Amino acid sequence: MANINIKLVKSLNGRIAKHIATAESLGLRKIGDTTTQPDNPQTRGKIAKIGYLLQVTEEK
Repeated sequence: MANINIKLVKSLNGRIAKHIATAESLGLRKIGDTTTQPDNPQTRGKIAKIGYLLQVTEEK
């Protein structure tokens, strides 16, 4: 299964509480934090919700 590298590139300050919770569920708390998540529908949904805060790259 492929993985996705996710990096938080914008601040969570002043964001909607649900968006902050979504970022934290991905393991992202501060600008510059990165995480590797499995490429599945749950992860894709989280990325779609807060994509404007993230930089996403795909691993193979």
